[in-house]
Amino acid sequence: MLNQLRRKTRAVMYTAALCCGAMSAAHAATHTIDDVHFLIPGGAGGGWDSTARGLGEALMKSKIAHTVSFENMSGGGGGKAIAHLIKAGKQAEDTLMINSTPIIIRALSKVFPQSFHDLTPVAAVVGDYAAFVVSKNSPYQNFQQVVEAYLKNPRSVTIGGGSAKGSMDHLVAAMAFQAAGGDPRRVKYIPYDAGGKAMAALLSGETQVLSTGLSEAINLAQAGEVRILAMTGDTRSAVASEVPTLKELGYDATFVNWRGVFGPPGLSDAQVKHYDDALAAMFQTPEWKTVRDRYGWVDLYKPGPEFLAFLNEQETQIGQLMKTLGFLR
Repeated sequence: MLNQLRRKTRAVMYTAALCCGAMSAAHAATHTIDDVHFLIPGGAGGGWDSTARGLGEALMKSKIAHTVSFENMSGGGGGKAIAHLIKAGKQAEDTLMINSTPIIIRALSKVFPQSFHDLTPVAAVVGDYAAFVVSKNSPYQNFQQVVEAYLKNPRSVTIGGGSAKGSMDHLVAAMAFQAAGGDPRRVKYIPYDAGGKAMAALLSGETQVLSTGLSEAINLAQAGEVRILAMTGDTRSAVASEVPTLKELGYDATFVNWRGVFGPPGLSDAQVKHYDDALAAMFQTPEWKTVRDRYGWVDLYKPGPEFLAFLNEQETQIGQLMKTLGFLR
């Protein structure tokens, strides 16, 4: 953990210039962060990792944070990092853990005993659509061919993902095949610890299709290593405009994976607001827009109290969906 003496904060004034043909300046008070330590509950290359490092990059380049550090802590589908942060408590006041929709799914599935109720929700930051990806040499040229193979023999299609069975990547695949008229309970799903390992399995031929975040596949798709067959947005993404949505292919299914930051239990309202003020300032910077557009994320900023209300609503909705698909009784 970073030393508590390094957790001081200071108020500063900054000038924001907005360009729309002419320049105008406005002054606003915000808080910078001396030190922030991002705890990443998965390995390198996954969505949690890219979100933490993207936030850190924008905070540093916009000079809202003085120093930023990162720690990858894989294990237990994210449970190891959650347990670590809970145990650290107030000694980890400078630590923000990245998490996303799986913290709800895995808690409902009893993958780990903790949930977001045991942490301090600080803010939702971005949304990432799900995508279905194949290697460049795959015989599948479009998602309709994957559906046809699945409807003929579900066990002939091997789906990989960077989360445990019954978790988000599995759930999204089941949802898509159900929308196509298939049995969602017959998905042949192989779980990996984080998206980087799941992508490696796809590239090695260990799996045929990858269920993952759109942002995790964009760079390899642009490099010609993989092809993205479909994504789960309501409309196409500006950074992957060639990729069709499930809806336009005739499958009535959409999904967005939120990603947010959590503090340890016991983080005060004042500390949460301090982080929220810093993040709110960062989201207005060109440095953040560069990071966001690079990964194809959607801005989904919700400060602490609003984020908590959103999480409670998500818990109810996802629980109902998991029961419908047979993942919960």
